[in-house]
Amino acid sequence: MRLPGRYDGVAKPIVTYGSNPVLHRPCAPVTEFGRDLRRLVLDMFASMEAADGVGLAANQIGVDARLFVIDCPDAAGEDVVGYVVNPVLTILEPVDEEPAEEVTEEGCLSVPGPYAELPRAFRARVDGVDADGNPVRIEATGMAARCLQHEVDHLDGTVYVDRLPEELREQLLAESRTGVRS
Repeated sequence: MRLPGRYDGVAKPIVTYGSNPVLHRPCAPVTEFGRDLRRLVLDMFASMEAADGVGLAANQIGVDARLFVIDCPDAAGEDVVGYVVNPVLTILEPVDEEPAEEVTEEGCLSVPGPYAELPRAFRARVDGVDADGNPVRIEATGMAARCLQHEVDHLDGTVYVDRLPEELREQLLAESRTGVRS
């Protein structure tokens, strides 16, 4: 469905945890660049916006491709907006008085509803390419760094709840399915 908004793409349905195997396995590297990939990027931004998200991996709309989009504030409150094809994540050392990691609530469009505290590195970078195969890099702090880590996890077949203790994971997945907090 095409929605009026910031991004000129077509919003696609979000894949939920357990509903599609593409969400639970590593995604295939992108090998074809150009117009179709640019269209996918636009559709991913539109899908993320329609779902009120701050990041989205291709497998979250059922596409087996190493690609994510992000529109998320960093530690200074500045929006980090972009996308990376075939990203490689690097956890960076803190600068000055920054913490090495931050424990804050994290959620996921593929696990709608619940959030859980999860430690993530405070500063991270991804290197990859754009839709034409040109090198790109996104370096971020705070929530945007969390987003980079979260989206690369998706591309590796890991959903944030997979990083939680089993009992908490099962509770959150039950809440997501029923919409009822236990």
